[in-house]
Amino acid sequence: MLNPESLTQFSATLRGRVVQAGDADYDESRKVYNAMIDRTPRLIVKCRDVADVIRSVNFARDHSLLLAVRGGAHNGGGLGTCDDGLVIDLSGLKGIRVDQQARTVRVDGGCTWGEVDHATHAFGMATPCGIISTTGVGGLTLGGGLGHLSRKCGLTVDNLLEADVVLADGSMVTANAESHPDLYWALRGGGGNFGVVTSFVFRLHPVSMVVAGPTFWDLDKSAEVLQWYRDFIAKAPEDLNGFFAFTSVPPAPPFPEALHGRPVCGVVWCYTGPAEKADEVFKPVAEFNSPLLHGVQPMPFPALNSAFDGLYPPGHQWYWRADFVNALSDAAIAEHARFGAQMPTGQSTMHLYPIDGAVHRVKSSDTAFAYRNANFAQVIVGVSPDPQDAPKITAWTKNYWEALHPHSAGGAYVNMMMDEGEDRIRASYRDNYPRLAEIKKRYDPENLFRVNQNIRPSKEAVALATH
Repeated sequence: MLNPESLTQFSATLRGRVVQAGDADYDESRKVYNAMIDRTPRLIVKCRDVADVIRSVNFARDHSLLLAVRGGAHNGGGLGTCDDGLVIDLSGLKGIRVDQQARTVRVDGGCTWGEVDHATHAFGMATPCGIISTTGVGGLTLGGGLGHLSRKCGLTVDNLLEADVVLADGSMVTANAESHPDLYWALRGGGGNFGVVTSFVFRLHPVSMVVAGPTFWDLDKSAEVLQWYRDFIAKAPEDLNGFFAFTSVPPAPPFPEALHGRPVCGVVWCYTGPAEKADEVFKPVAEFNSPLLHGVQPMPFPALNSAFDGLYPPGHQWYWRADFVNALSDAAIAEHARFGAQMPTGQSTMHLYPIDGAVHRVKSSDTAFAYRNANFAQVIVGVSPDPQDAPKITAWTKNYWEALHPHSAGGAYVNMMMDEGEDRIRASYRDNYPRLAEIKKRYDPENLFRVNQNIRPSKEAVALATH
């Protein structure tokens, strides 16, 4: 039981404010992106600066409160909130500074990728991120960071140069290649296990205008399209990224009215090479198997990165399952075609993100992100605005995943996992898990930061790391 006096004293030390049950904005403040998650924290601290974060970490530790950290609130499994504990809400930390000469950007921990894109695009640059601009920078980065620029520029963590981190003891350190290099290694894929990252420094790339958009084919052609895509993307120039998707055509412009709501298979492209070569690069795409729509066009990179925002606003029901895939076999493709034809709602989908090019040039042991030799990251999501659809989108996702998991590499991209247990976490970090557990023991021995895909600082895990 919290002492009211200690809570009053704590609140008085903050620039931000504490929200708790009974406050007018409590219900709004506890919402997260996935409406299937309904947690009731004891306290939500809306931090305004790093000092607020430090004081919140100390208060949670000293009062034995379960502690969750929330940036963009997009985590599929709801791991940015908790019941009966303290939530550190970083959404008030919004600073962004571009260093044009160094080609870097410093980003505070409460920023979204849309805000980063806005700042960097003015300088004709970008850094690898995801595919929805409302996603928080912190969560996506710490899990790895797959997206439109992966083949050309690597993962987000491959472009992370430095991070300021508030540790479990309330101290703050800067982690980079020279300072706390073990922590720097762990942050690049190890999730929120090691502290609260209050700012990131990323490398920028000269990406401004891209040629991008979807190519859609009839759903009946999905097996043929997947077989073609599997071979095409492996040989495509690294300037071209494209992820395969089962989807339904959004019922809005710029899509032709005749296609609105139609279930299709397709690839969402992003080409960063010379614009004058785009027609040549896309020629085999436009000519393959009579697409229903070949909708690529020049656009600013932020326009591509925000293209899905309207389709997937906050407040919908989501159920996720994911896997890494080494080889997309014909048998796996047959299962994809079977379940792709059964999408339960217009927003339910399956994506296959390519993992090759620049991502493969980093060794699995160089960062905590372990699946450098995988060729795809697969994610299956059931989505609906209607809570009554939760059972059917969950069942479709689970059944689809269970059919495909035997064809997988074993682990999954942690940013696209639900709360699936320790075995899945270990499988997702593979040989890097013992080293992560050792670093966890060093920086968070009491496992204060455990509302995440948790790496346990167990004696057993530490013993494994020393042999």
